[in-house]
Amino acid sequence: MDKPLVSLVRYDKALEPVRRAIELCGGLQRIPAHAKVFIKPNIVFWTRAVDFPKWGVVTTSRLVNDVVTLLIEQGVSDITIGEGMVVSDLRDSETPAHAFESLGYAKLRERYGVKVIDTFQRPFQEVDLGEGVKLNFNQDILASDFVIDLPVMKTHAQTVVSLGIKNLKGMIDVASRKRCHNADLDKDLNFFVARLADPMPPLLTLIDGTFTSEYGPAFDGLIHRRDLLVASWDVLAADIVGSNLLGHDPAGVPHLVHAAHNRGRSLALDSVEVKGEAVADHAKYHAWSFPYTEDGCLPVPMAKRGMAGIAYYKYDNSLCTYCSGINGAVLSAIAMSWQGEPWDEVEVLTGKRMQPRPGANKTILLGKCMYQAHKDNPSIKEMIAVKGCPPKPEQIVKALHQAGIMADDQFFANLERMPGMFMKRYKDKPEFDPSLFSIA
Repeated sequence: MDKPLVSLVRYDKALEPVRRAIELCGGLQRIPAHAKVFIKPNIVFWTRAVDFPKWGVVTTSRLVNDVVTLLIEQGVSDITIGEGMVVSDLRDSETPAHAFESLGYAKLRERYGVKVIDTFQRPFQEVDLGEGVKLNFNQDILASDFVIDLPVMKTHAQTVVSLGIKNLKGMIDVASRKRCHNADLDKDLNFFVARLADPMPPLLTLIDGTFTSEYGPAFDGLIHRRDLLVASWDVLAADIVGSNLLGHDPAGVPHLVHAAHNRGRSLALDSVEVKGEAVADHAKYHAWSFPYTEDGCLPVPMAKRGMAGIAYYKYDNSLCTYCSGINGAVLSAIAMSWQGEPWDEVEVLTGKRMQPRPGANKTILLGKCMYQAHKDNPSIKEMIAVKGCPPKPEQIVKALHQAGIMADDQFFANLERMPGMFMKRYKDKPEFDPSLFSIA
């Protein structure tokens, strides 16, 4: 049996490296001119409020433009770019539109007639993925003849890496995303993610390693300029190579373990044929898990500051995308509130699995799921519930104040501007080129 082909090339200029990467892994010849092609970039986050770091977070517009150009050369005219980005309000169509415009996708629409869609404004279709897994996928991607998957090469705080398979989570609806983040330890997030590629039409994966991210997947990660591109018509093979490039043995990436098991495949690097650059020449370890104390009660930076009387237990993979988005802000607000005096043994529970622990005087249940799980729990001394889904900033401030943590309400009032604060990391660093996220 032939090994699946994967190409690895230097992506240090436009177009030709992409052409070469695709040719090395089998080419575009299998896509006829009349085919409907769906392009799935990775736009994990967007805001209209401020400029924010896109490097290692969002697929470069250079890659999107290069792929569209090659498809047009191939004679393909029915091209759709689609994404279902995370927004706090599903009625918000302005933020996705702003993202598409800012990234230059509107120019592709004007030049080539490319369709650009926010999948949350489009219909979804339930798909039975077996073993009790049913998820609602965007109908446009399911109805396409070919999919071109354009993930960013990054680590992920819950799934170790986020590559070709994980990028397809952006094609399911909110209810399905929340279903993936469940309390079941066996059929957990990784079990669900492993099946996301199963209903896809023929899939070409191009992993954008122009920038790579440690502590991903968002703008607060540690970003590196790498100028790499991985391509394969086999998404698992692409992810095997991508994982190795990030310094992670795929056998230690649970969703890839599930995916390989489901396909009866090996995760060994020598189970795929790599053309172009050697993986070993470019592999570099990228950290993925935010450091906590040994008992998992507090992030290391907070513990080093001597914070006491507070336990903010380490997140698990039952914490959904929407609560995850606010989690870092809550930690920051607590850290900023520290005045050197211990709090009154406050614990914060997140996700769907966490249990209250002995010794806590006040238990903050952050989010609807935690509240539903523990609303009748007799072991909780003083329950402080934040019932929103996701929690609203004003609810969080009220809960923290009730617990004796005097968080600044203005911090949450200006929360949408926080991503802009991370831009200073990249000042006077020309390798972090903003023009890679626009189309001339």
